[in-house]
Amino acid sequence: MSETITIYCKNNKTYKEVPIGSSLLDIYTLIGAPLRFRPMNAQVNNKVEGLNFRCWYPKDVEYVDYTQLSGMRTYVRSLCHIFSKAVNDVLPKATLNLEHPVSKGYYCVIHNGKSINEETIGKIKKRMREIIDADLPFRLKTVRTVDAAILFRERGMDDKAQLVETAGMPYTSYYDLDGYINFFYGCLTPSTGYIQLFDIVPYFDGVLLRVPQRANPLELEPVIRQDKMFEVYKQHLTLQRTVGLNNVGDLNKAIEQGASREVIMVSEAMQEKQVAGIAEDIARRHKEGVRIVLISGPSSSGKTTFCKRLQIQLITNLIHPVGISLDDYFLNREDTPKDENGEYDFESLYALDLPYFNSELRKLLAGEEIEVPSFNFETGRRVFKGKKLKIQKDSVLVIEGIHALNPELTSMIDDIYKYRVYVSVLTTISLDNHNWIPTTDNRLLRRIIRDYRFRGYSAHDTIARWPSVRRGEDKWIFPYQENADAMFNSAMLYELAALRKYAEPILSEVRECDSENAEAYRLMRFLRYFNYIPDDSLPGTSLLREFLGGGSFKY
Repeated sequence: MSETITIYCKNNKTYKEVPIGSSLLDIYTLIGAPLRFRPMNAQVNNKVEGLNFRCWYPKDVEYVDYTQLSGMRTYVRSLCHIFSKAVNDVLPKATLNLEHPVSKGYYCVIHNGKSINEETIGKIKKRMREIIDADLPFRLKTVRTVDAAILFRERGMDDKAQLVETAGMPYTSYYDLDGYINFFYGCLTPSTGYIQLFDIVPYFDGVLLRVPQRANPLELEPVIRQDKMFEVYKQHLTLQRTVGLNNVGDLNKAIEQGASREVIMVSEAMQEKQVAGIAEDIARRHKEGVRIVLISGPSSSGKTTFCKRLQIQLITNLIHPVGISLDDYFLNREDTPKDENGEYDFESLYALDLPYFNSELRKLLAGEEIEVPSFNFETGRRVFKGKKLKIQKDSVLVIEGIHALNPELTSMIDDIYKYRVYVSVLTTISLDNHNWIPTTDNRLLRRIIRDYRFRGYSAHDTIARWPSVRRGEDKWIFPYQENADAMFNSAMLYELAALRKYAEPILSEVRECDSENAEAYRLMRFLRYFNYIPDDSLPGTSLLREFLGGGSFKY
């Protein structure tokens, strides 16, 4: 039997004979350390593995550093393990909740029976630095789930015990850090010394765990206040506590006990209450001069269904909604700006005819009648088909699009006429107290299902396109979200449990030889923790119907 195996490194496109059983960390040194920054993990045959993973057979390997999303996730998980151990060391009786991303960091609450002051934060940071400087190993251990649940409960980690018990997997893996154990659904770095840059600062009634910038891992992300979004987060957490669904283990338990219908009904009612509240606020502001409702949000946030439900609620408030599509105000193709690759940039704000659009809005607000254009995407030109529009005293224009909250879109219109709504998956249920689910995963799963069922795209296609979609959101949507007068959280407590049965067969079609398999495999791994929830009781107006089908609205 050969004592070596052949590894193909995608980073530098080279083959290397390495001793059989070598770890990914050993192999990284043997192939010449091809990355600028230290690796965080590696994709082995298009599946993410920790750097302690050992290769016993020939493999394709691609190393990942912090500048890639997968690498950042590994860094943040490792930092969270260090943080949670430091909190346990400094405040042994405290409970730590790692809640959700906000303000370019991660909001965390330390429950200790009293407010956490600067002195205590300083002690926790000092302990974290000691753990990092000691370069302690993260030791991965795998045991029978029944034994893992017992161990978690002995350590006061009932949330983790309930999660692994209800997920139905026979074995569970956890990480041991110098005697302190924790559970994460993704890999960690080999040791604490990989985590150098971080900070903890007070944030509302908790703390903000700060992390490095993706583009420049040598600098921390700036703290950007997101007070309106944070308020939405707090409302969602309050709802979770009210219904007793603090994490996925609680949700799974409710499903097991036959409470699925009640969970769905409460989630849907909460959303409808939000929509109704926004409509009532618009109606009140209508008396003060509001005539334009601007709705924005990232891909697969449910903007279309929200618009339809909002218009119904506006009518119940005796307001007549009139929709306008921004797509009809594109510049003619030859005038469209191009991106850095020389391709037409249709996501750019400047792909719209801003002066003409603002001029038409001003005419409408002055009581004039306009002829609404239509954009022919085949010819790339604006055409007129005789469609007239004039708003009445009880009317509001409803305008939905990715640029709706950008002040430049309606720069010639006085703010007194505008009401802005930001729609997105703002927060969702956590796996346990230390494992939140990125809201972008909600949106990606929605899009994968919708693209497959209604647009003819495979999961491979959607996953491949997703990084470009995200770059557009970072540039054109997220910087303006705090401009909103109202924020609508389109996530539902039960959502991922309902999406699972639709997503899994679609994701399983991604071939193992495709680079997109790493993301498909990651999504399927965390979906396993959700018990299936029957979706036959979803109302026809449910926002999820936009992605699953079978709804009351036409899309």
